Amino acid sequence: MKTVSISLCALVSALPMTNTAHAQTFDGPSIGVQAGWVETRVGNPETDLGVVSVDASEDSPIIGGYAAYDKEIGNFVLGAQLGVSAGTSDAVSSGAAVDPVMLDPQRSVDVTARAGYLATPSTLIYGRAGYANDRVRTTVVAPTGTTRISENRDGWLVGGGLERRLTDRISARIEYRYLDLSDGDGRFERHHLLTGITWRF
Repeated sequence: MKTVSISLCALVSALPMTNTAHAQTFDGPSIGVQAGWVETRVGNPETDLGVVSVDASEDSPIIGGYAAYDKEIGNFVLGAQLGVSAGTSDAVSSGAAVDPVMLDPQRSVDVTARAGYLATPSTLIYGRAGYANDRVRTTVVAPTGTTRISENRDGWLVGGGLERRLTDRISARIEYRYLDLSDGDGRFERHHLLTGITWRF
């Protein structure tokens, strides 16, 4: 994940700066696509089947999209966003040879607010926080048979990133997010590193 982070940072840093006069470049409605990497870490989490014995992590690619609205006020930007994403091969397993347990995130939905500062007319540095909901399928294999159940896990997320204008309507961004879906004494958390392209209309 460290290598991916370095590569994405280098990509965004290499994007050309726009030397036009300042306009409200981060203002109004927008849609976008994003992709990156997610690390899922679990430690004996509470599920609808009770506490399951899984203490492991898994890395995988992730892809998604979002719709947002921003308001530019001087050098500051305030906004809200609705996003959806899904990973591939991101199931976390106990790795046990006997009675294995697997947690498989199916999709993630989030509603967040962000606040940012315009470091330049074309570059926005921002923080993000809000609500998240992940659909997770739990599979428990036992001598009496296999049990599967899907549940919605509620949680919260925080993060931050950098967004840079490429044209009047298109911008690119890189963002880190921490998502906590823990319930009770168990741990269920996800770390995202995402890069995205936004189109404003």
